Amino acid sequence: MIERRHRRGHSQQESREPRPPWRDVHGIVVVDKPVGLTSNAVLQQVRRAYRARKAGHTGSLDPMASGVLPVCFGEATKLSGLLLDSPKIYEVVGRLGTRTDTGDAEGEVVETTAVPAVDIAGLDAALEEFRGDIEQVPPMYSALKHEGRRLYELARRGETIERPPRRVTIHRLERLAWATPDLRLRVACSKGTYIRTLIEDIGAALGSCAHVVELRRVAAGPFTIGDATELDALTDPAADARWRATRLLPVDAGVPELPLVRLNDADADRLCHGQPVSLVGNESCPEETPASGLIRVYGPGDTFLGLGQADGEGRLAPKRLFNLPATP
Repeated sequence: MIERRHRRGHSQQESREPRPPWRDVHGIVVVDKPVGLTSNAVLQQVRRAYRARKAGHTGSLDPMASGVLPVCFGEATKLSGLLLDSPKIYEVVGRLGTRTDTGDAEGEVVETTAVPAVDIAGLDAALEEFRGDIEQVPPMYSALKHEGRRLYELARRGETIERPPRRVTIHRLERLAWATPDLRLRVACSKGTYIRTLIEDIGAALGSCAHVVELRRVAAGPFTIGDATELDALTDPAADARWRATRLLPVDAGVPELPLVRLNDADADRLCHGQPVSLVGNESCPEETPASGLIRVYGPGDTFLGLGQADGEGRLAPKRLFNLPATP
């Protein structure tokens, strides 16, 4: 009996198709993250779909939030820091009259107030106070650390820690709809902005309280929701591998706003060996190349070499170089 069970298990193992091996993949996939999953869960599903050895995402979304989540593979992970620092755009629905401990619909209600009779003029006047540079107190339910512990871990234990305010920038704040008690906004903001805190503060400015009931990121850095692919489509086992490859953007798609230079063979070789090259009188460099700052660098055949740093004195030093396979 024991032997028969052993043989049956062995037969099942033999019939299972082996998974394709992990491989080197370089590029960026923009995922339309669904509601209900953590950003890391999405990352792991997409990584398995591409069988990519190395992957990372560029800015977490709460499980209740959806929208643009860029996933970087291989050498593209070197751009993660820049993409994390890039501005974001959200569409959010805030509900006045109730406040939760987490600042969103997943939390427990901790306060209720009457919803004020606010007209459009009064609402727009309140929103004006939140445009430009503002200060925010980060929520307890956040990934910030205090003495080595995540704030949300402390919050779940019932602890509240004093948090110093942080300066963030609200580039645009547009009213999309107002049908009491729900206010729909579009927010273009700097890194580090907490939309949950913004909604709570707007509710307080209107003489009420508020929490987020819907949140969708529609842009992150250079990527918009139009660039994104639904997670189910990317991870569908029946999806054609060639189609999935078309959703993989090149590494330099993460930095389209940076100026560029194209180097000849000799200068490209010097830069790739860690040596600065001259931008003065270099025919391969356009006249509009900036005197200082980060620059995209390309070598012969438009091969993306990485990022260089112009020093303001006509020299370009390597900043972050990429080891990409040669284009056939």
